[in-house]
Amino acid sequence: MLAVDCGEVVYEEALRWQRLLVAARAADDIDDVLLTLTHDPVYTAGRRADVGRHVLGTRGIRVVGVERGGDVTYHGPGQLVAYPIIELSHAKAVRPFVEALEEACVRTAASFGVAARPDRGRTGVWVGDHKLAAIGIKVTGKTTSHGLAFNVDPDMDDFAGIVPCGIPDGGVCSLASLGVDTTVGEVRHRLVAHLGDTLGRWVQTASMRDLGLIRAA
Repeated sequence: MLAVDCGEVVYEEALRWQRLLVAARAADDIDDVLLTLTHDPVYTAGRRADVGRHVLGTRGIRVVGVERGGDVTYHGPGQLVAYPIIELSHAKAVRPFVEALEEACVRTAASFGVAARPDRGRTGVWVGDHKLAAIGIKVTGKTTSHGLAFNVDPDMDDFAGIVPCGIPDGGVCSLASLGVDTTVGEVRHRLVAHLGDTLGRWVQTASMRDLGLIRAA
């Protein structure tokens, strides 16, 4: 699995990259890929999102509709996003894939002394009643896209514009809000290693240029 650190990327640009990579992976033109990055502030609404009820006020932050599962979520600086573009063993291997993403987040949190867990009744990874990492994916044929967002030190006020993931009885937390002093770069280092383990992939560092990814002018 080729792991690429993309830095901060405008959300729509990363969405375009994912579509290109999904097509290339489905055609066996590339190996499995893991993009890690941060986004500019944006609210994204999954294909079943109830935007009318779950977007409370945009706070000047745009709302982008996407094809992934899940409801409305927030992306922004201080949040590590990971997009695995991988070929599943078969089209019905979606649940084990999601569980692998969850477990990687749990292990990453544990490495900072935080006891996080998945909640089978709710999406994502939680610390008590507060979500630390959101998960929303899309599978095209057997190829995955979208992925997870792990809160390191985002502006927590930006979550106030939505009902995160459409769950009214759950809050949001970050490593910083839990008292952990770290960086997105350090969390990335640990999360990528754990994703390699939970997804059963050998991780090799690659660059955007290796994948032919060019930032829009």
